[in-house]
Amino acid sequence: MKILIINGPNLNLLGSREVGIYGDKSFDGYLSLMQKLFEDYEISAYQSNWEGEIIDKLQEADGNYSGIVLNAAAYTHTSVAIADAVKAISIPVVEVHISNILDREEFRHKSLISPNCIGSIMGFGLDSYRLGIESLRVITNN
Repeated sequence: MKILIINGPNLNLLGSREVGIYGDKSFDGYLSLMQKLFEDYEISAYQSNWEGEIIDKLQEADGNYSGIVLNAAAYTHTSVAIADAVKAISIPVVEVHISNILDREEFRHKSLISPNCIGSIMGFGLDSYRLGIESLRVITNN
């Protein structure tokens, strides 16, 4: 099973950005852990601060991966274009968030992306990604 993790804006700063919310661990270190935990899977990751690049990556992944774990970060609440891209592709997408977006500022409570995803996971720190991968495993029976 091939899984692509797509991270949106500012998630390249994990480990140093707002550690009270996002923790003090880098994503790269966590990705290595996930690749060992799911050794039978091919797990790769992509991060961009640019909306169009995220859309391009979603479209490129269609047919080339079994599923996507997507943390669109701030674009979750603002990007109709990313929501449309998720809706347009044929592979399952799980929306994840490190923090509980419902326990944050009111503008973060609405996700434009989640209606087009097979599910949403939030509030479990970096472990939200593992739970997203587990969800794809259940959905695809792999």
